[in-house]
Amino acid sequence: MRYAMILMLLAAPAFAECPLPEDTSREMLNLIARANDTDNRNEGRRIAGQMWQVWLRAPDATAQETLDAGMRRRDSYDFAGALKEFDRLAAYCPDYAEGFNQRAYIHFLQENYEKALIDLDIALGLSPYHIAAQAGRALTLMNLGRLKEARAQLLIAVDNNPWLSERALLAEGAPLGPVGKDI
Repeated sequence: MRYAMILMLLAAPAFAECPLPEDTSREMLNLIARANDTDNRNEGRRIAGQMWQVWLRAPDATAQETLDAGMRRRDSYDFAGALKEFDRLAAYCPDYAEGFNQRAYIHFLQENYEKALIDLDIALGLSPYHIAAQAGRALTLMNLGRLKEARAQLLIAVDNNPWLSERALLAEGAPLGPVGKDI
């Protein structure tokens, strides 16, 4: 009896469910408005950092530990290990966009653009104001040669955060820059 009780307690985390992520849409809309209202580059970058703080806020401690472990592995170029962590995170918290966004980034780094696009679409379905996923989707589409779609996606991302470094890709002569001249 006592042994069975100990086994149940040890197995409990395996049966735990990830709580739904908090609704951050109001917070993100506020940050988007602030990013668009400032004309100060340093302030724009600070606001972009605050956006990342929102996206990286996992639903519970288990999800946070898994996300952090995956990012540490990614930062040390252990992409296979990072992918395993992000796979675990996506399986544990299928409603948490950042797990899919981070997994997409690993796929992107490994030049597996089709898989990256799938994960980015999931992330954006879960969190439509995830500007990093919007920009990542644009870069992924660009690498797939789907330049018109990439430009349209990046315009959305830059509209949400004009301080994105990827904005340079929209300049004249850049890969997603304007094609032709208006008459």
